[in-house]
Amino acid sequence: MLFLIAALAGAVMLWLIRPDPLDGDAMAGLTGAPEAGRLVFLATGCASCHLAPGQESSDAERPVLAGGQAFPSDFGTFYAPNISPDPEHGIGAWSALDLANALTRGVSREGAHLYPALPYASYAKLTLQDVADLDAWLKTLPADATPSREHDVAFPFSQRWLLGGWKLLFLRSDWVVTADLTPEEERGRYLAEAMAHCGECHTPRNALGGMDTARWLAGAPNPSGRGKVPGITPATLDWSAVEIADYLTTGFTPDYDSVGGHMAHVVENFARLPAADAAAVAAYLKRVPPAE
Repeated sequence: MLFLIAALAGAVMLWLIRPDPLDGDAMAGLTGAPEAGRLVFLATGCASCHLAPGQESSDAERPVLAGGQAFPSDFGTFYAPNISPDPEHGIGAWSALDLANALTRGVSREGAHLYPALPYASYAKLTLQDVADLDAWLKTLPADATPSREHDVAFPFSQRWLLGGWKLLFLRSDWVVTADLTPEEERGRYLAEAMAHCGECHTPRNALGGMDTARWLAGAPNPSGRGKVPGITPATLDWSAVEIADYLTTGFTPDYDSVGGHMAHVVENFARLPAADAAAVAAYLKRVPPAE
């Protein structure tokens, strides 16, 4: 009897942690617009991670997304894959549904769990129309046949099935900030919590690597092991909304310091977005609960 109960419990657990892609018709009726997708591409920061090492994101409006950049973590080193339109080594053979499954469900085209080095814990909040538009834009970019590099992840983290349990704990599509927001603040929330995935760097994580949303945007150790990612809640960021928006588009702080590190890519992207988007993020940050 105990064996049967254990077997049943195991079967239920395996069912709960299985990859959970979108319904097959989830993208039905959605047509992607490449120019709208260019804005999604900038806001989500795809080029920041998927450019080949050494390539500058400002080199061209049509970057080559060959991947290869290394991202060290406590769980191993992850390498950004090739997401160019190459049909063999990139994602040229993917459908919009394949892209939506990867971005919002963390499920590969083959139906396996993806590592949350791809920030699908944030992208889960993307609208499927934005994903369709992004797909249309990605298909216009140059193809590159560079093979993606395998992640350097040791046991037990090399066991992808464990990621199903991680998703049960941390993959959510609800908003962190749920206050009564203005339309501008709601736009800023969508940009900050979903598209620009600010929380992935600026929010501390627990022992399992999940974002500690109780300390949303309060600052966190730099995954590289060098320094700290600053807090950007009103408890530590005393800039005005105008100063925040200026920083996001120019890279200069109110004290005339300049942006550095990975944030430089964020500024490059926001400088190409409508000015209203930087203002919306600034308005949202002023509504984030103070946390240190």
